[in-house]
Amino acid sequence: MDILMNYIDGIWEKSQTGKTRDVICPSDGKVIAVVTESGPDDAKKAIAAAKKAFYKDRTWRDMAAVERAAILRKVAELMEEQCEELAKTDTLDNGKPYREAEGDVSDAIECFQYYAGLIDKPEGGVYNVNKGFGPMHSYTVHEPVGVCAQITPWNYPLLMAVWKLAPALAAGNSVVFKPSENAPLSTIKLFEIFEKAGIPKGTANLVLGDGPNVGAVFAESEDVDMITFTGSTKTGQFIAKAATSNLKKVGLELGGKSPLVVFADCDLEAAVEWAMIGIFFNAGQVCAATSRLIIEKSIKEAFLDKLVEKAKKITIGPGMENPDMGAIITEGQMNKILGYIESGKNEGAKLLCGGKRYTEGKCADGFFIEPTIFDECTPDMTIVKEEIFGPVLSVLTFETEEEAIELANDTEYGLAGAVITKDGARAMRVIQELRAGITWINCSQPTFCQAPWGGYKKSGIGRELGVHGLEEYQEVKQINMNLAPAEPVGWFTH
Repeated sequence: MDILMNYIDGIWEKSQTGKTRDVICPSDGKVIAVVTESGPDDAKKAIAAAKKAFYKDRTWRDMAAVERAAILRKVAELMEEQCEELAKTDTLDNGKPYREAEGDVSDAIECFQYYAGLIDKPEGGVYNVNKGFGPMHSYTVHEPVGVCAQITPWNYPLLMAVWKLAPALAAGNSVVFKPSENAPLSTIKLFEIFEKAGIPKGTANLVLGDGPNVGAVFAESEDVDMITFTGSTKTGQFIAKAATSNLKKVGLELGGKSPLVVFADCDLEAAVEWAMIGIFFNAGQVCAATSRLIIEKSIKEAFLDKLVEKAKKITIGPGMENPDMGAIITEGQMNKILGYIESGKNEGAKLLCGGKRYTEGKCADGFFIEPTIFDECTPDMTIVKEEIFGPVLSVLTFETEEEAIELANDTEYGLAGAVITKDGARAMRVIQELRAGITWINCSQPTFCQAPWGGYKKSGIGRELGVHGLEEYQEVKQINMNLAPAEPVGWFTH
């Protein structure tokens, strides 16, 4: 089996450590690839290449926006040509159903197309300023930040990579990129596409490895001008502290424990479907998963009867067979989720369905968990407070709108939240009170590359996607021009 390599300064190369890592398919536990395992020296080499490309060579940075856009559109075209291969790669590497991976590839292509179309549009502004200094012209321009380090998780391997790479490259930056060591394969294919599309050497660099040996170097390096990370809050806090080495810009998209508030006047069938999507899509491995169902007490019994009935019918299996729900990324993550389930039982929550590892048929050697629902939860329970990142739903009840809002906001996270009701005024009242960056009314989980993505509180710093996502990778420069002849202003008389 060939060793898949780093891409540094336009060259595919093995790591300087000489080590490798097996990539495991979570659907059956088998090795599907071997990748080079990088160390600090590889990370530093990539940073040096990106720094040279941005500050000395300046090929990408100084390229006209329309020319950068053309290359990004070429990336999108090549991705379209390889869409089936990219989707299959994510399915085998991550364990998700093939149709979900197809959706990820489609969204990733759209993201490159979007930023290619955005970067040649008007930007900046002109300001009416104080005339105390004489006639002045004041305006702003947007410039690339510089060397951007980017670190992504394993739950959406290709899509999360594109969410960061597309705006950073569109803005004219150079990047050093580390995908999750648990699911790096589609990102490797993406960098092959970058090379074919003609992105200049040193502009986009790929380093395969883990957080302590690669990610930490990115965060601490004084040659990195910005770092962005998607993953756990704990790791995000470490990165934010390490980034103070040179006070680099920081973008963090972190954990979530998002509420789905359901009122008694809802369309019951539709609300049940949205609840299913909110927690069982991608086997619950979604940062914005609505993992806390906060439901009006009067309809709880009827709602949960339908929800449990549907959850028990969810098909589970290898991603290439297109089941309703695929695998958990690693055996370690699966065991962590099972540990949370045990804590729910021990703390007094009522298990309505699931709660076990799934090992039927072809799933015997993979990492699967049954869709799990807990009733009679209280706000102090571990399964209600902590992000589980798996197919586990906690149910709480309310009787008043005020109580629903209080329960929804009773979390250290603030990534997402949803409300389901036929009362439009109530929906707006509640959604405006939710302390979260991404919210939905009468749905859960829709995401669009044109709209900003990010959270409040411990769910992160900054925004991805949309115009806001491009601005994250830019610096705003103020330029003031004296329009009068060069003569003294007359402030000083001596």
